[in-house]
Parts: sequence; C-alpha cells; structure tokens
Amino acid sequence: MLGFFSTVKRAYSAFPATAFHPTIYALSTPQGQRSALAVIRITGSHSQYVYHRITRSLKHPIARRASLRALYDPQESRESLLDSSVVLFFQSPLSFTGEDMLELHVHGGKAVVSKVLKALEALNNPEHNINIRYAEAGEFSRRAFQNGRMDLTQIEGVGKLIDAETEMQRKSALSGSTGENKLLFEKWRTRILSNVAKITAIIDFGEDSEIEDIERVLSSVEGDISELAQEISAFLTRIERSSLVENGIRLALVGEPNAGKSSLLNCITNDETAIVSSIPGTTRDAIDVVLDIDGYKVVICDTAGIRDGSKDVIEVEGIKRAKLKGSQSDIVLLVLDASKKPLIKSSLLEYIKNEMRSKKVVIVLNKTDITDAESLQTIKNRILDKLFVGTTVIPVSCLTHSGVSELIAELTQEFKKLTMYEDGKVLVSVSSRVRAILKEDVIRGIHDFKTFYHVGDEVMASENLRMAADGIGKITGDAIGIEEILGVVFSSFCIGK
Repeated sequence: MLGFFSTVKRAYSAFPATAFHPTIYALSTPQGQRSALAVIRITGSHSQYVYHRITRSLKHPIARRASLRALYDPQESRESLLDSSVVLFFQSPLSFTGEDMLELHVHGGKAVVSKVLKALEALNNPEHNINIRYAEAGEFSRRAFQNGRMDLTQIEGVGKLIDAETEMQRKSALSGSTGENKLLFEKWRTRILSNVAKITAIIDFGEDSEIEDIERVLSSVEGDISELAQEISAFLTRIERSSLVENGIRLALVGEPNAGKSSLLNCITNDETAIVSSIPGTTRDAIDVVLDIDGYKVVICDTAGIRDGSKDVIEVEGIKRAKLKGSQSDIVLLVLDASKKPLIKSSLLEYIKNEMRSKKVVIVLNKTDITDAESLQTIKNRILDKLFVGTTVIPVSCLTHSGVSELIAELTQEFKKLTMYEDGKVLVSVSSRVRAILKEDVIRGIHDFKTFYHVGDEVMASENLRMAADGIGKITGDAIGIEEILGVVFSSFCIGK
C-alpha cells in the first residue's frame, strides 16, 4: 500500500503546481491596433486540446517547431476558415509558464483577432471538465512563478523591462529579469541562515563547549553579519539612485528674461515646445518636457525669467516657481545672454551662488551668433571663470543651433556620472516592494541582531537574524505566506504577460 501511495505521489509531482487550474488565453500583442501580426498565447493542461480543435489536426504538435496551420472555428463547418497561422507549441515544463503552452501567430487585423478569440472562448466546456477562459492581468507570469520557472525578483524585472522607455531603463531592468538579483539575494540569505545555524548550535550545545570557542564563533558571526550589512547598504544606495533612471533626470533651465531659455528648449526638443517672444516675462509658469537623450529619460523644465522689480503678480509667482524648480533639479542649465551687459545681474548671481551651490550647474552662453569671438573669450576669461570657478561653459546659438550638439554631449556625460554607481556598475532597478523589505525587514533585523548580540542575548540575536532571512524570502517568493503579496506584484502587469 505504501508503495502505491509513493507511486501516486511521484506521478502527481510530475505535474506543474497549476496543472489543475483553468487553461487561459490572451492576446499578448497590443489590443485594438492595426498590425501585420498578432500573437495569442494559450497556457494550461488543455493547450493541446485547443490545438487539435482549432487546427482540426489529429497529429500532436511538435514541441518548439514553428508550423503553418489553418485555423478553423470549432463550432462551425469545415469551410469556416479563420486564418492561416504560424503555430508554436511548448511542452511542459520547458515553457515560460512551466505548463503546456501554445502560441498562435495570426494576422493582426481586428476582425481576425476578434474571431480567433471568440473561437477559443467557445471551447470552454465545464460540463466535460474543460475549463478555458481569458487570462487576468499578469496571470501568465504568475503561473511561471507558481511553477518555479521564475522567482519574484525575475517577475518584477520582466515587468520593468516591459515598461522600459529608454535604453538606460532597459539596462537597469535586466539585472532583475535575468536573475542577477535573485542570485545575490539567495547568497545573502544563505549567509544569514549559516550564521543562524552557528548561533543555534551554541544555544543548544554551548554548555559542552569551551568559552574561548564560543566567543570565537560569536565574533566570527558578528563580523560576517557586519560585512553583509555594508554590502546590503551599498546595494540600497545603488537602487535608491535608480530613481533617476526610472523617473527621469530633472534638468532646469534658469536665467533672466529673454536669455533664450525657451529657444534653447525648442532647440533641444527640435520642436516648438515653448512660446518664444522678445517681450520679457513671456514664460510665466514652469513647463516640463520629457525627453530621451542618448538613452536617458530626462525631464527638462523651462522656467520664468528671474528678475527683480516685477509688479505682475503672475510673473512674480512664475519666478517663485522657477527658483523652486531649480532647487528640485538634478542639473541646472544657467542660460546667459552673451550680448547683454551686465552679463548677469546681482540677484540671479546671488541665487545661483547661495541656493544652487550643491547643484551641478552648466553655463549656457547663448546668442553667440551676434557676439564676436574675442568678446566671447573675454566673457569666459574675465567674468565666468572668476564668478563660477571650475564650471563648464558651453557657447551656443539657438538661432543657428551652433553648440547645441556639444551641450547635449556634455549633458550626457553628466547623466552618466549621476546614474553610475561608484564601482562603475549600471544602477539596479527594483520595485518599491523590494526596497521597503530590504529596509524594514532585512536591515532592521540585522540592526536588532547587533543590539542583542552586544548585550549577550543569543536567542533574540538569532531570532532577529531569522527575521532578516525571512525578509529576503519575501523578496524572492520563498517565504511562507507569500500569497498576500502576489496581488501587489502582479497588479500592474498587462494582460497576456
């Protein structure tokens, strides 16, 4: 009898964790858009049943081989051709979800896609235990997690990869989707659990050991955990700075009225983004423009000209907002009119010197088309080099676009400095969930471990290390009771992924 139950257990263990869930399907390419092709994915135990019914083929599909098949409506006659499709079948467990999985590459017309989806819907037959339904958001990826094909860090990395709008966002998301973060977290968890085991051994068998041996073991544990805490803190610093890649590097255009800030914005965006006028104070509010500059997401803000003495309440409010935007930015472009005397008024100079001293300031010397080379050199040598020691100066002309490419090249170098960690590695993009767990569970657990270690309470020290290990388990999905966080992880996923 025991042999029988063992055989049954082995047979059922061969099935994926989701083997008895409904078979699901979804359009994985953008819905409602005219395109050459559309991809419909089906995953679950009835994937082969779907294949046989919709292709009317008696032969089993060959795994991982693309085949051209006619698709038919299973509810209608032989002549009810839906489309001619490239069909791909992936056999469990070697598929994205770990289940049998089918892909239909159909023509991308709305009518074709709609008809094929309706044909799949018609295959649902609960009375005969054939459960087929349209997928929920993120359900394909959720099944990949449930069947052990990916951990939560990889799943979240895939989500960020799908959402990536720029090259740097793509690069930062790869560490999660390729499993690099997973390996790092697993290494940390193994180290923590190894140290927990050492402390547990001392608690259980310490009476049989020499005092010197106990102190040596505890000292080695404390040293290893302290080193690990530094690694995790460095990682946190690295991912905190990833917000620059995800949310965009904030760049503010600051200067006096008519210095050419709006014209410079139009040059950079290559569009009539902002109104340009010779009337001082044309720009009254802050205008944000999101750009992709050499793979970096950049939020450029055109601001009101900063000057004293304005009696226009709207302009005064605009100047107030301009100063606020400057203080909130990562890089300030100080735009100066090279043809104007004085080059910079005392109020603006004081603002830059006092309020922007902690910021990276790049000086854009505009209107070089109406300023001779000798005057430009004098401005740089006698004025700018004295007022702004060591500050980068880029001469440009918004009329001829001269110097704009050099400005963009200089900004790109600054973007690299902002988004590269000190070891030269690209920033790592992780979810806010992971950041919160690292801070609140892992780092806090290690901190409390040290507190109890120093007062000689090995039991509580060990317990807090366990909390840190459980925190990493929550990140990867290895922790018990993980179900409650799955909704958070998959809530932002698109249907069909």
